[in-house]
Amino acid sequence: MIIIVGSINLDLIANVDRLPEPGETVRGSSFATAPGGKGANQALAAARAG
Repeated sequence: MIIIVGSINLDLIANVDRLPEPGETVRGSSFATAPGGKGANQALAAARAG
């Protein structure tokens, strides 16, 4: 048995034409979410390794 202790996060991904200047807001062309976090990535790698 392997026990993983770490974070599980939800990555929020916005595509923008350029990075905003400090204090500026830019509009994104698309938006997506993806699972992430060090603990989640390690657990997935351990599961794939068998």
